Amino acid sequence: MKDKYVLFLKITLILIALPVIALCIFWVPLMIGFLPNIVIAILYLTAMIYLYALYNAFKILDKIDKKDVFGHTTLNALTKIKYSAIRISVLYIIALPFVYPVAEIDDAPGLIAIPLLIIFASIVISVFAAVLEKLLTEAINLKNENDLTI
Repeated sequence: MKDKYVLFLKITLILIALPVIALCIFWVPLMIGFLPNIVIAILYLTAMIYLYALYNAFKILDKIDKKDVFGHTTLNALTKIKYSAIRISVLYIIALPFVYPVAEIDDAPGLIAIPLLIIFASIVISVFAAVLEKLLTEAINLKNENDLTI
């Protein structure tokens, strides 16, 4: 029964990666004349970091599937997800001053709201990953103590 949920989550990870890949292939090249080059570079960097975080989430699901969650591989993957979210926040904070003039010219306040939403979502993800990382560290320590007592 649990294997079905893990399979469902793996398929979901693949499905949420596909739109990002499609945007990088089809939409971002169309924006080359419209947005500053640094914003285009930030969009591609964000996509790479996002896909890297999804890969690490896939590794965690693989460990869950193998029933080997309480290990350092899972802890490292969570740490990488946390830092990936922080990097995405920093990239969009850097991009905001370059997006503002474009939003001002086109009178498009949504162009500023989207990066702010991504920044706050990334911060929430990084805090959540940090909490999970701390809990997993404590669980690994407890598991190691129990292994030593038995």
